Amino acid sequence: MPLLALAFVLLVPVLAILLMPLTLLQRYRAGSKRRRARGWLAALNAVGLTLSIALFLLAAAVTSYWIEGTFTHALAGVAAGGVLGVLGLLRSRWDNDEPGALHYTPSRFLVLGITLVVAGRIAFGFWRAWHAWHSGAEEWIAASGAAGSLAAGGLVLGYYFVYWLGVRRRLLAHERAWARSSDGRR
Repeated sequence: MPLLALAFVLLVPVLAILLMPLTLLQRYRAGSKRRRARGWLAALNAVGLTLSIALFLLAAAVTSYWIEGTFTHALAGVAAGGVLGVLGLLRSRWDNDEPGALHYTPSRFLVLGITLVVAGRIAFGFWRAWHAWHSGAEEWIAASGAAGSLAAGGLVLGYYFVYWLGVRRRLLAHERAWARSSDGRR
């Protein structure tokens, strides 16, 4: 039985690493397809991302005790992600071809860019940690590039937070305009 548990403990991380390209491909496909804007989903995502950003920045602040610069990198990543979120909203395609419904298609270029940032940061983090560990650096965790990884994570969180706030705002404006136009017909 202990041998089976050891095999499971070793197999799960290896499978996670081997399946990473597939999960990134699926993330891109799901992130760039046309969807119907739903108010409850946009609000739920915005609230969840608010909590995620708060916990993320708290963890970065605690980590900065050991690794200098992690909090500032994380905060800069969230801010840069917010700017990309605004750009993403501007580059998204918005359709209101059904009465009262709003559909959107995120920018494939931005979704691909963010997916590649995450993939590149994961690969670079593994490579740098491996290299720092084998070179015998005493502070190998600091040399692994944790601050840059937090910046990449902040970029993703900031992007999706601003994007979901924008989807919610755009949907509310669409619903108000549709209600006004349907009241005028009566």
